[in-house]
Amino acid sequence: MEQAIHPTAITPEITFPHEPAANTKRIWKTFWILLILTIAELALGLSHYIFHVEGWLLLFLKGGMIIFSVFKAIYIVSIFMHFSDEVKPFRLTILIPLISFIWFILAFLWDGTSYRNLRNRYNGPPAAVEQPAPHKAQKPGALD
Repeated sequence: MEQAIHPTAITPEITFPHEPAANTKRIWKTFWILLILTIAELALGLSHYIFHVEGWLLLFLKGGMIIFSVFKAIYIVSIFMHFSDEVKPFRLTILIPLISFIWFILAFLWDGTSYRNLRNRYNGPPAAVEQPAPHKAQKPGALD
């Protein structure tokens, strides 16, 4: 004969503690870090349109946005993809090609900008100046 089993005995792993789990602190820390980085990135991006900055200040704002974006990407990969929990040789196997790839992108951008500047400066030889057509001698008695 089967014995009646109490419902809590079936799933003893389900509990409802009164205190938040230890992992909750890490989740909130991640939330606040990403929030602060996003607000700083948006503030730099919107300040360009609000204050109409130009010149070196504009380059500073764009550089800051890129730096904040890279920090966010690194933090997201390390937390959500558990990259920071991996062993050091594996991390280096991923990071060294990534750094090389970033270097390639920068080198191609530099070379492309150089080519564009040279192309705009030297558009080839100047266009040939058109010479007036030589005057044709008319036959006697021909009408113009």
